[in-house]
Amino acid sequence: MKSLQHIIIQCQENDPRAQKLLYDQYTGILFGICRRYIRDMAAAEDVLQEVWYKIFTKINQYNDTGSFEGWMKRIAVNESLMYLRKTNNFNISLDVSHIEPAYDQGTIADISYREILSYLDLLPTGYRTVFNLYVVEGYKHREIGEMLGISINTSKSQLILAKKRLKDILKKKDIKEVS
Repeated sequence: MKSLQHIIIQCQENDPRAQKLLYDQYTGILFGICRRYIRDMAAAEDVLQEVWYKIFTKINQYNDTGSFEGWMKRIAVNESLMYLRKTNNFNISLDVSHIEPAYDQGTIADISYREILSYLDLLPTGYRTVFNLYVVEGYKHREIGEMLGISINTSKSQLILAKKRLKDILKKKDIKEVS
């Protein structure tokens, strides 16, 4: 088996066998990222193709600092966000000062990835996007605001409302929170 570094070098030389190896190894991970942001399966598949196009056309720009997988994941997140910006309006601001957060930073036990994805699919696009960026990707509200072209307060309100909506969904499914 070839090392990742060797595959990257061969991809930089446009070797189709190396490109296929890379695609086969990482397409599931990258599709999972696209799917977390994009509800429609066909649209997520289209974005994934854009992700691979960008990876293969920009691979010479990867400078071997940091994780190559992280570099590819960043492309997947950015392409997903570009798709969402084209198809959605994130500039919805709500006053949520009177809403309590849905739960403390507890976790939910015994829920599969597919179940979580199906619950996220029930959220409006803005809620789901901010939730993914903040909770899953670890971005700060300032960064999310810059990425989506919204205010920090809009990002915060979308997150609070996403958590509240998820809590309601979980209650309906009779899933208990773990504190």
